[in-house]
Amino acid sequence: MKNFEYLQPKTIQEASGMLAQQNGAGLPYAGGTDALGLMKNNIIAPEQVVNLKRLPGMTTKKYTPKEGLRLGALVTVADLAADQTIAETYPVLSEAANEVASPQLRNVGTVGGNICQRPRCWYFRSEEFDCLRKGGDLCYAADGQNKYHCIVGGGPCFIVHPSDLAVALLALNASVKIFDGNDTRVTPLSEFFVLPETDYTVENILKPGEIITEIIVPDLPEGTKSGYLKMKERDVWDFAVVSVGAVLPPSAAQTTDQMLGESRIALGGIAPIPWLAEDLNEQLNKTKLSQDNIDNLISGMLPDAAPLAKNGYKVPLAQNLTRQILRRLVA
Repeated sequence: MKNFEYLQPKTIQEASGMLAQQNGAGLPYAGGTDALGLMKNNIIAPEQVVNLKRLPGMTTKKYTPKEGLRLGALVTVADLAADQTIAETYPVLSEAANEVASPQLRNVGTVGGNICQRPRCWYFRSEEFDCLRKGGDLCYAADGQNKYHCIVGGGPCFIVHPSDLAVALLALNASVKIFDGNDTRVTPLSEFFVLPETDYTVENILKPGEIITEIIVPDLPEGTKSGYLKMKERDVWDFAVVSVGAVLPPSAAQTTDQMLGESRIALGGIAPIPWLAEDLNEQLNKTKLSQDNIDNLISGMLPDAAPLAKNGYKVPLAQNLTRQILRRLVA
């Protein structure tokens, strides 16, 4: 690991200034569960590591009816997973939090860090491959070992986004508050992540010196149902092969024509960003769900999927997980 300077700012303004120096050579450090691995494997070599853990006001979480949930970016995943109010109000978020890694990692990992973690592609994580995302001229996964890579939204890089929380938060239509050194702005999570076709060197829109301070989740109509399912190869400390977060408004399974909200299905493990199943969501918002019509809706899911040589199994897997979560929520 390359030597670095460890900085401990006391304010968000000071932290932003440190991170903006030297053309963004500083690394924001919160829980460190991803950052340390990247540094130890020489994937990144920051000149400065800027500790965010002492910044005030970023470990709070508050739910207010009609106003929704506000999560400080430094709230730990364990704190989120253990919150009973969140479990009752936003089951999809609580279930996703309880699926993140292992209990030990949840104790130190943060909400902001989880949605900003970098890809787990073995070519990106290996020092032996100078891939596109590290400044090279080739995505080795395109014709290589691509069992866990994307089936939609890929090219010229074929990573998948590793975050569980991002999938749940996208299904909840959440937003992020970003401090840019002078002011704050609120950006929908659906506009936060970056596809490789736009820029294959980054995963999100954050510029040097910008820091997520808060995640904002809107309140849900009474009677909304939600849930999260994740298929992984090991019981703990594993990333999703495919995951699905679902939010269904109260009227989704009723006979009334009044729609009190918007159905949103988001998927993980299939794309370089957390992926909204827009075609399916459009159909869901036109249909009163029942056990009988779920199969018909699922059959047309992911019409633009373009699997690589070794990951075609992800299409039926995504469909089956979505079918399972919809059946559970409609029952």
